[in-house]
This record gives sequence, structure tokens and C-alpha cells, in this order.
Amino acid sequence: MQVYADNAATTAMSRTAIDAMLPYFDKIYGNPSSLHSVGQRAKEALDAARETVARCLGCEPREIIFTSGGSEADNQAIISAARCGEKKGKKHIITTAFEHHAVLHTLAKLEKEGFEVTYLDVRKGHNVTAQQVKDAIRPDTCLVTTMYANNEIGSILPIAEIGAVCKEAGVPFHTDAVQAVGHLHINVKEQNIDMLSLSGHKFHGPKGVGALYVRRGFPLVSIIEGGAQERGKRAGTENIPGICGMAAALKEACDHMDENMPRVAAMRDRLIEGLSKIPHSALNGDPVNRLPGNVSFCFEGIEGESLLLLLDMKGVCASSGSACTSG
Repeated sequence: MQVYADNAATTAMSRTAIDAMLPYFDKIYGNPSSLHSVGQRAKEALDAARETVARCLGCEPREIIFTSGGSEADNQAIISAARCGEKKGKKHIITTAFEHHAVLHTLAKLEKEGFEVTYLDVRKGHNVTAQQVKDAIRPDTCLVTTMYANNEIGSILPIAEIGAVCKEAGVPFHTDAVQAVGHLHINVKEQNIDMLSLSGHKFHGPKGVGALYVRRGFPLVSIIEGGAQERGKRAGTENIPGICGMAAALKEACDHMDENMPRVAAMRDRLIEGLSKIPHSALNGDPVNRLPGNVSFCFEGIEGESLLLLLDMKGVCASSGSACTSG
């Protein structure tokens, strides 16, 4: 028997997602930009998927841009805000010290261009606060970007509170919600989120497809040049099978969230209780505001890679950190 406990890295595709994708490989295979009937049927599927994703996030369909995944969405959001701020003489960005590399590496690139980045410390409780964000905002701040929930230690950040602080200060707010979408209730309007990144393979959809929510009116910059797809903001023929599979998986996750969250959280708490009994063990992450499916521990004197190999030999697939940092 094998136990897969690495769903923060990727999830198995659901039957719902697979079935949603199949017609677009060999039946409705047209280019959605084509005017003929086969292309227009693909365009109808694209529009329907966009509407589905928008409903799940509480936004308008035209505010959804389909991408190749969360990393591309993060890059486009951050670069767009930076270029917009640069035109106004604002080159200060606020983030946290435990962001995903898609955010950290993009910010490091901007620092080489003269931008200044404030990295908020992750304080006691393994989280950051809205007050930290408020204290860090300056007249030249052009963006606040924080993850919605941490991919390694599971802490859920106070997104609504941070969004309120940013709105009051007139600073754009982006959240990398790759670990949260499909697992937590999200409403971008209510939470004052200006941009949000998501990735299909984190909620039982396909790999290689994601989306960026961008508040209507925000000046988005293209980072891939070419055709006029996605309202001219993301060139390249849309991945119709992947987009339809992602939309179906997200709808299924949102439809069953109220039953799945307490069920998964109960298993999480049972595992935390058991692991806490091991001598010299320590729970990582916020013990209260935590993703339903995340358990992260440190064991004194134990080397992570060796423990993972031993667990794998016993049929347990786990991780000692982000899969995106392991090469």
C-alpha cells in the first residue's frame, strides 16, 4: 500500500478533470481564434471555463487571464505592478520572507533594476500580520505581494486584513494563492485582492495551466509577446483541454469544499497529535490558521532527505520542502 502525502507539490487529476479534457483532444480540437465552426466551439468552451473560474473567485470573467501556471501568473502580476509604479516614480515593493521562488526570484531581478524590496519577517506563530504590512508601506510603495497560504509550513496569512490595509493606502495587492485556491473559500472582491495567481495541478486539475485574476482597470503588462490572445495580455494559442480540465476541477473542489475542509482538517489534526508525541519534535507553521491538508514537522537530529527515503521505502511519499526548490 502506498500513501501519497505530497499534495502540496502536486495532486492526482480527478476523474472529473480528465473527462472534461478528453473531447478537446480529438473532437473539439479547433483553435479558439479561428472563425469556422470547429474553432468557435473551442471558443465557447474557453468562455465557459473562464466563467467557471470567475464564479469560484467572485470576480468577472473578463478579469481572468489564463496562463501556463502559477509561476507565470506571479511573474506577470509582479512585473505589471512594478512597471506601473516605475512610471509614477514608485519603486518600493513589500513581500514576505517565505514566498515561493516564483515571487522571490522575480523580485530579485527587479532589485537589480533599482527597485527596493522589503521582506517582512515571519514572526512568532509562523505568520505575518496586517500591521507589519501597514508599517512597511511608504509613499513610493507600488506593490504588496504575499502568498495566501505557505506551501511548506501551511500558515494561512490574514489576506482580508492585508487587502484592507492596501486598499486604504492605495497600494495594489497581489497574492500567490496557488496553495489556497480550491482548498479555502476565496472572494477577491470581499478581500480587496487586486491580483491573484492560481495553478490547476494543486486542486486535482492538470499540470501546465493556471490563471491570473486581475482587477478590472489594472494596467497589466504582457510578458509573452505574439498574438492577441487573452485580450492581448498573454500571447499563444490557449490550451483548451488544460483550461477546461482546470475549470472542472476547480468547480468540483469549490462545490465540495464545505464537506472536504473539516474532513481533511480532522485527519491533519490526528496526524499532528500523533507526531507531537515523538520526542524532540516541533510543529512548523501557524497552529491555528493552517491549511486543512498541511502537516509540517522538524525532528531534532534527523536529516530530512534520509527520513524521506526511509518513508518512501515504507510506502509513504512525503517532502522536506517545496518541490520547486529541489531541482
